[in-house]
Amino acid sequence: MGEEFDIHLQELRRGTVVLACLRLLHVPGYGYGLLEALDRQGFGTDANTLYPLLRRLEKQGLLTSEWNTDEARPRKFYRTSAAGSRLADVLTADWHKITAAIDSLNDQEH
Repeated sequence: MGEEFDIHLQELRRGTVVLACLRLLHVPGYGYGLLEALDRQGFGTDANTLYPLLRRLEKQGLLTSEWNTDEARPRKFYRTSAAGSRLADVLTADWHKITAAIDSLNDQEH
């Protein structure tokens, strides 16, 4: 797609990264590993976006974190909290409703 659509695609994806993080972090993960997992799953983002998002979600009680100092380089591991899991379920259900609504708009075009 052309560059003229980039800003719109970015806007659409911005909200989905929150849901993707909440889903992926049901298994504990650290920032860089999450960045790679998001990219593999089609939610490419950069560290300047992800790390502030992780801190915000933690502050909101949607993620928990702990430091792992067993390795040479300490890493902060994040995990989706119970509240984060509930939010992920609500967001997923709403995503399905939105998808169905958009599909019904497509059906009306034909």
